[in-house]
Amino acid sequence: MPPTASHTPTVLLAEDDRAIRNALERALTLEGYRVTAVADGVEALAQAHRSRPDVLVLDVMMPGIDGLQVCRVLRAEGDRTPVLMLTALVETADRIAGLDAGADDYVVKPFDVEEVFARLRALLRRAAPASGTAPGSASAPAAGSASGPVPGTGEPSARGAAPETTGTPGRSGTPGRSGTPGRTGASNGRPGASAAGRFVEAAGLRMDPRARRAWRGRRELELTRTEFELLELLIRNAGIVLDHSTIYDRIWGYDFGPGSKNLAVYVGYLRRKLDEPGAPQLIHTVRGVGYVLRED
Repeated sequence: MPPTASHTPTVLLAEDDRAIRNALERALTLEGYRVTAVADGVEALAQAHRSRPDVLVLDVMMPGIDGLQVCRVLRAEGDRTPVLMLTALVETADRIAGLDAGADDYVVKPFDVEEVFARLRALLRRAAPASGTAPGSASAPAAGSASGPVPGTGEPSARGAAPETTGTPGRSGTPGRSGTPGRTGASNGRPGASAAGRFVEAAGLRMDPRARRAWRGRRELELTRTEFELLELLIRNAGIVLDHSTIYDRIWGYDFGPGSKNLAVYVGYLRRKLDEPGAPQLIHTVRGVGYVLRED
């Protein structure tokens, strides 16, 4: 959770520029965070292994092991701690490289410290075990649920295969005899398609919010935290055009303004993971408004 009177989140800050590191460490401490600041990626990995923080703030360009490599190592180890990247690289390809490494968000240097605070608050809200709801649904499971199969639920043990749909589905989206949820309106692109039960489905996509797994057809999608939540929001509102402000508010908890390219970068990266040769594109741009999920 963001800083409160009863909770002090821990931040692991890795930045090789001493002036930036010291200034950001002071600012975060004054904001109510408990900060461990290190100067390179080797120290960052060592510290993360010693004591897992609530969130990491990593400079992309550091000597030796850089921020991207730190992120890749942690993700390969199964560590899903939120990662905020600090980068002086402004090209879209550079930002995509950070997302590809497993980062959840990024801030471009020079940055306003208030923007760093806002992005950290959003990451921590999404990562916290929530008693509230996932974006876009009053009855959805928490978006910050732990990843991986949930014991005793009939979830397939092998990654890469969609849940089996043999057997008789129950009525109104309830589990059938095979343990597979019913498919009321599944994959037809209508708003709210198959939102009942464990899975949410639309336009040939299926998601398990509790296990944080998603498939297109039988192909499992490897998604970062932010990509998963963005796709879930689009699926739960399939066929409905969501404007930029609404998406920013639901996913980041903060509208970064009309000049921000943050959303466009994530949508582009999500499309790369969703799209298949010869298959229809699922995420459509409504120029000047926002985005919509539908299967044309």
